Amino acid sequence: MNEADALDLVQFAIWTVLTASAPAVAAAMLVGVGIALIQALTQIQEITLTFVPKIVAIFLVVALTGPFIGAQISSFTNVIFERIENGF
Repeated sequence: MNEADALDLVQFAIWTVLTASAPAVAAAMLVGVGIALIQALTQIQEITLTFVPKIVAIFLVVALTGPFIGAQISSFTNVIFERIENGF
């Protein structure tokens, strides 16, 4: 394995992590901004008010996008196994 192959694998691994985590991160960000806006408008500064909706939203999004996340990780695994099989 040369440097180009290693760089290609690292790039693909980083892209896999980004695409697999994007739905959960986007959901947490959207819920967080919404809760922060509600807290600013009502001046209620309760810490648990931010964490509980975020956790629920992340669990729902991960449950709904589980096949997509699994497909991304499976695709990366298949590429790694094919490269091992072909001797890099």
